[in-house]
Amino acid sequence: MARCHCRWCNVFICMCSPCICLVLLFIYASIMVCMDMQSTISPSRVIEEDRFVAPGTLRNNSFAPLPNTFWKLHWHGDAFWNHLQLSIDRHFNPILHPNTKLGFDDSTLLRQSFSEVINLDSTKKNLDKLPQHIQEFVGYMNIRDYATLIQPDGVCGAGAKDEREPPLLLLAIKTTELNFKNRQAIRQTWGQVGWMAGQKRNSSRGDEGGGYIRRVFLLGKENPEELGVDLSELLQIESQRYGDILQWNFKDTFFNLTLKDVLFWDWFSRSCSQTRFVFKGDDDVFVNTPNMITYLQEQLKKPKAHRTMKDFMVGDVIGAAIPNRVNNSKYFIPDTFYQGLYPTYAGGGGVVYSGLLAKRLHNISKRIHLFPIDDVYVGMCMIRLNVYPIHHDAFLTFDFPGKEKEERCSYHRILLVHKRNPNQIIKLWEDVKKTQTQCQGVPLRNAAKKEKKDKKPKQAKL
Repeated sequence: MARCHCRWCNVFICMCSPCICLVLLFIYASIMVCMDMQSTISPSRVIEEDRFVAPGTLRNNSFAPLPNTFWKLHWHGDAFWNHLQLSIDRHFNPILHPNTKLGFDDSTLLRQSFSEVINLDSTKKNLDKLPQHIQEFVGYMNIRDYATLIQPDGVCGAGAKDEREPPLLLLAIKTTELNFKNRQAIRQTWGQVGWMAGQKRNSSRGDEGGGYIRRVFLLGKENPEELGVDLSELLQIESQRYGDILQWNFKDTFFNLTLKDVLFWDWFSRSCSQTRFVFKGDDDVFVNTPNMITYLQEQLKKPKAHRTMKDFMVGDVIGAAIPNRVNNSKYFIPDTFYQGLYPTYAGGGGVVYSGLLAKRLHNISKRIHLFPIDDVYVGMCMIRLNVYPIHHDAFLTFDFPGKEKEERCSYHRILLVHKRNPNQIIKLWEDVKKTQTQCQGVPLRNAAKKEKKDKKPKQAKL
């Protein structure tokens, strides 16, 4: 009887085991399919604002496109910057390291990843093949602690002494020691500090309003031997007279423009706690400041502005740009240094962002290795904050299209236009003042257009 019972048990097990395995396999497959569908519907959850979002490329109403190169778990290429940033990204990836704590010394992690990558034999061989100016950039890209040589007299740049409310706008202008004429033209025209009235337009209600403006010029240090003259004393005199010079002790080169952003954000976070907006641009742009004042006041009056201001950046937005591979261009970035598309960014000729965003950019920049192209680097920081810059056609970083600038009120319809010399800036300001009455009420260029979130890709920096 026992033998018969055992035999039937064996038969039962043989018959049921495959069925049980199939059921378990079906349950496992169902769970995996559900998880995959869930990740497709919601690719990530929003972590704290200083955390990165993973995985993959995000394309929806809440997040900006994230280049795949930023989140590859295994990098088989030989691009130096990608190797550096991959180490940082892995550390802060909330999926790979869900228990990473915020608030520790991020600069230590940057130095550690730099040391690890640069000491690899393959890296050393590739670095020797890079152009000399990029090798020089690599030699300094791990350094962010530079002495301040000159600081503005005011707490947050030059401004009016009798301000009755917090500054609406800080003009932070990148310049060099040699460009005194550019700075002087800006001081006399669109960069005047103190109270400035806005420009009344058809879309404006009531009076034109206004706001207080402050100004600061951002400089590195020229090499007196290479320049043939030492301008330090003249710059000190200029600073004593105008109180708007902020200079650090690093070599002022094109690739070091990124340092001006990083060091400026640090200074701003410490010195400009109440300033609402920042204009960051070059010293060869013309800005219609009254238009800018009115535009920014309009942004503050929008519904839920107190929530959206922490993400606010507006300018000439460039999407899906390709690194310049032309070796005789000053924007040249070889594929041995960086591979992949550039993130969406606003052209560095002139861009406006909120003071709240400036402080967030300061914090997140501590986790992103420096990149030679300054506006691209700002785009990289924006991507890490899951923030998308707003495009506005009144930012003409590539000048007017066609013959539009010959129209009578063309300069009344813009916020900014790039590439104007000091004499042109002074003349344009005078013309804008003379034609203010006859051009009053003209709208900004394409003001009725919505934000461009699907802008066609441009070639980056030809």
